[in-house]
Amino acid sequence: MSYGTVTPAIVAELRAIVGDKNVWTDEARLDTYAHDETSISEYAHAPEVVVVPTTTEHVAAIVKLANREHIPITPRGAGSGLSGGAIPHLGGILITLERMNQLIDLDLDNMTITVQAGMVTNDLAHLVAEHGLFFAGYPMSVETCHIGGNIAENAGGGKAVKYGVTGRYVLGLELVTPTGDVVWLGGKLAKDVSGYDLKQLVIGSEGTLGIVTQATIKLTAYPKAASDLLVLFESPRAAIDLVPRMLRQGIVPTGIEFMDRLSFQTSCEYLNETLPYHDAGAMLLIEVDGHDPDVVERDTYAIGDLCEKHGALEVYVAEDRNAIERVWTVRRNIPEAFKVASPVHSTEDIVVPIACIPDVLPELERLTAAYGMQIPCFGHAGDGNLHAKLVKDPAMDHATWLTNKDACLRELYRFVQGLGGKISGEHGIGLKRKKYLPDVTDPVELDLMRAIKRAWDPNHVMNPGKIFDLAPPAGG
Repeated sequence: MSYGTVTPAIVAELRAIVGDKNVWTDEARLDTYAHDETSISEYAHAPEVVVVPTTTEHVAAIVKLANREHIPITPRGAGSGLSGGAIPHLGGILITLERMNQLIDLDLDNMTITVQAGMVTNDLAHLVAEHGLFFAGYPMSVETCHIGGNIAENAGGGKAVKYGVTGRYVLGLELVTPTGDVVWLGGKLAKDVSGYDLKQLVIGSEGTLGIVTQATIKLTAYPKAASDLLVLFESPRAAIDLVPRMLRQGIVPTGIEFMDRLSFQTSCEYLNETLPYHDAGAMLLIEVDGHDPDVVERDTYAIGDLCEKHGALEVYVAEDRNAIERVWTVRRNIPEAFKVASPVHSTEDIVVPIACIPDVLPELERLTAAYGMQIPCFGHAGDGNLHAKLVKDPAMDHATWLTNKDACLRELYRFVQGLGGKISGEHGIGLKRKKYLPDVTDPVELDLMRAIKRAWDPNHVMNPGKIFDLAPPAGG
């Protein structure tokens, strides 16, 4: 049992589908599409060919060809993922949707926008901003990521406490199934229980159940007022302890972002930024927004008072757009800053019930001591989603790093499972975490996932080897 390979005859067929200029086989281009934002040394693998469709019909024809020849397909958006989900680790055909980036329909009456899946999320934001609207389920990598990738990972972001994640705003999508059929799931409806909700099954499936080519996104009226608080604490535990207390007060912040000192300092140094942090062990970045400026102001001061009563060293309020963006730029650039400062690392994406957030930090401290590595922590504390970054000590040899990292992750994941948590809140399983998934997932649940995959993708060609492994069928 094996997959087919991309022969010159297959390349010729692909060129007949999308045109000569949209089929790439040169080594330099293949290497560009061999990785995402995970470790290149650990996970990168070049495809045999990159194909650049511009229509749904192109995508469907490519998928049908791949099924006929049993060639693996890897769908790709911007390549900004953090789980290896868009890495063609079995070679085959990589389909990049980067040129499928057009506006299809802006329906202001229904407050929806329909776009091709390759549209950059920030471009969508600009299209609707002039109408006083926005896509509330945006992820942190809004400047680079594609709508299709957001859907594939059910991406979240800094506004998820109040607004939720991508899936809440996807009303409909056009899907090329793993066998090459084209189907619209959902539409512009606010309610729909007409059979199984297949749309929600596709959202977050990491490109294993088909390729989203268009999506209809629900838009939200842009808030008229916003305020952000940068709150400094003596220790990470003091900051984290405040999060469940804050949420019990009846005020729903837009977002609550946590940054320990090392994360904040590394980003500030990377940006040459001078925001105050030198006396603090951790920070919370709390956003409040709404349509009544008086209510926003009242809630901002109520949160500030709560922070001061529970040990905050300082509470800084940023109310103008420039000040707000300055603070959020520091938060958004933490991952990029660590790539420069500590190139060998593993970014984790654990998620626990909100009330269990304070329990996570002591475990990270224990693991730091046990395995001889730094584990800075930042992330979306308001929804229990923390990014713990395992950072290699420069003095540690690479073989020891790999061994320690694996053992550390297994302990961390089992601990998170014991709290009722999961090993990924928004980055996905992909290649990076699939070997750990069976350790922390009910076998019955995994069998149900595999059964769905087999039913939808009988030839196992659609992004195979992500989330879990399935052998290609006999005769492949």
